[in-house]
Amino acid sequence: MFRTVRFITCASLLALGGFASGASAADLKVVASFSIIADLAKNVGGSRVQISTLVPVDGDAHVYEPRPADAAALKKAQVVLVNGLHLEGFMSRLIETSGTKAPVIEVSKGVEPLKTDEAEGHHDEAGKTAEAGHAGHDHGAFDPHAWQSIANGEIYVKNIADAFCAADKAGCATYTANATAYLAKLTALDTEVKAAIAGIPQDKRTIITSHDAFGYFAHAYGLNFIAPEGISTEAEASAADVAKLVDQVKQDKASAIFVENITNPRLAEQIARETGLKIGGTLYSDALSAKDGPASTYIDMFHHNVKTMAAAILGS
Repeated sequence: MFRTVRFITCASLLALGGFASGASAADLKVVASFSIIADLAKNVGGSRVQISTLVPVDGDAHVYEPRPADAAALKKAQVVLVNGLHLEGFMSRLIETSGTKAPVIEVSKGVEPLKTDEAEGHHDEAGKTAEAGHAGHDHGAFDPHAWQSIANGEIYVKNIADAFCAADKAGCATYTANATAYLAKLTALDTEVKAAIAGIPQDKRTIITSHDAFGYFAHAYGLNFIAPEGISTEAEASAADVAKLVDQVKQDKASAIFVENITNPRLAEQIARETGLKIGGTLYSDALSAKDGPASTYIDMFHHNVKTMAAAILGS
């Protein structure tokens, strides 16, 4: 179990004493478990925080193996940010090994998690992800990919701001102002995504991805996703899984298939050959791209994914 801190509102912190309106130095040492959380934290922390990321860009948190440098980073950290919902299977052991005294914040705290439904093997457009049945890594009862809903991303941001305020009272006004400005951008992004998906005909909204990472996106925006692998990439899909998916694709008339930046494209290429679908591009699911890539920030990730999906489905 991760250690958590009580979230303290900035208003209550201000009542305790003075604060700085801004800071140029990186005062607060923060470790984020993977790149998406790191980007959200940068937008909240600005120049007051120094952020290290464990799982690198284009990396897979499901199968990540910590390095000695990761334990050293945790040891020095003042705040550790993790997704929670059993995503980072490596974290408990790493935290114990590092001996860190920093509070470990589950930034997904407060989201309404989607239950996994792998045993039944199919979810509908109302918000769950369709699958072909697979063993998969045990992430518990819930899907951990909550950041794929922008509304949940906003909850992440608020939790990060509260955590930074608790750890750095002098910077609370800065963190709150940064979070407020960034939340406005996310609200606008959510509107853009909904408008883009609304332009896709209902009968063309079934698509295939490598693993089941887009359940929250489906729930929020009305697409239907089919994946040969479960919510984790640890267990590869079997031949029987792929055969079931191919049959399901033919029944559901999927419009496009996509590879993911964190997975080997081999499986998607095989399904494309067996279904006659063309691969529509790369989607960013569990990690951002490098700085020179198309999805180097959380906002860019949504812009890229929606544009890629719409272009492949609509042929534009």
